[in-house]
Amino acid sequence: MAAALSVSLLLGGCGLFNTNAPEPDNTVGWSAEQLYRDAKSEMDSGNWSAAITQLDRIQARYPFGVYSQQAMLDTAYAQWRDGSPELAIATIDRFEQQYPNHEATDYMLYLKGLVNFTPDNAFLGQLVGQDPAERDPKGARASFDAFRELVDRFPDSKYAADARMRMNWLANTIAMNEVYTARYYYERDAYIAAINRAETVITDFQGTPAAEEALGIMIASYERLGMTQLRDDTRRVLQTNYPDSEYLTQGYTLRGKSWWNPMSWWPTANRSAE
Repeated sequence: MAAALSVSLLLGGCGLFNTNAPEPDNTVGWSAEQLYRDAKSEMDSGNWSAAITQLDRIQARYPFGVYSQQAMLDTAYAQWRDGSPELAIATIDRFEQQYPNHEATDYMLYLKGLVNFTPDNAFLGQLVGQDPAERDPKGARASFDAFRELVDRFPDSKYAADARMRMNWLANTIAMNEVYTARYYYERDAYIAAINRAETVITDFQGTPAAEEALGIMIASYERLGMTQLRDDTRRVLQTNYPDSEYLTQGYTLRGKSWWNPMSWWPTANRSAE
């Protein structure tokens, strides 16, 4: 009997030190308005995780109505600011599927562009002086596509002007990524591959500053391959568009790395704060 009592007390005592017990939910019975007001307060204070918790409760308890829709909008933004871009993109995609004609679609496209515009390694790249164009262009392309869809579908949106500026920056960033790849191939005597990558800049990103070097790479590659007609045709294009280009007088030589980095401004897009 004594032994049984001791075991019972021991097991009961373990419960006293159970640190894994869930915290009590003090929001039981709260209205959607109360939950949203609390979530908004957490967002204003930068407590993104706490805000997401309240926004999730709104969507779970009140899945229909304007509060649920606004909660999803704010969740995507809070997830991005909380350092979870993949979750933010997933939330944006879910919102677009559920509400394809929502009045905030332009904002969600803008936010999708921003989330991809600021990849995880953006700050690291800035610290080490890395050219954004030298990183994986996947995020830049996704950002460009989102901004392009925004300005195409909603040209008068209040987000369109900023989206256009970012598209210009992204276009040259992606184009420079192609140029870096073309340089790589040219340096290794893979001239056909160098021409193909440089040609992508001319066809897809005409007018960007990167196009000048792309033409220089093409001229030099055609020269190495003995394709004189294509070399001369490309030289005429370079002459027409860049009459003062050094590639016309000095030919193409591999350059050092270009350490320009315009990531000095960090975007915000908190629609709920308006």
